[in-house]
Amino acid sequence: MLAIRLPEEIEDRLSELAKATGRTKTFYAREAILQHLEELEDIYLAEARAIKIRSGETKTISLDNVMVEYGLEN
Repeated sequence: MLAIRLPEEIEDRLSELAKATGRTKTFYAREAILQHLEELEDIYLAEARAIKIRSGETKTISLDNVMVEYGLEN
């Protein structure tokens, strides 16, 4: 279970949307979380990877080299 506090303006907007559509505020909060969770996970992964690349822990390969390695060159 999750309980969150929202700024009054956001709470009011959420209430109006729920009232206008006949859905619950929980429905819309859940939908917003589900839609943005993947984006947040991708951002975290990209930031973690960038740190590893900058530190030299992870190496990169050019697109040209990948194309050659997998026989995808033109």
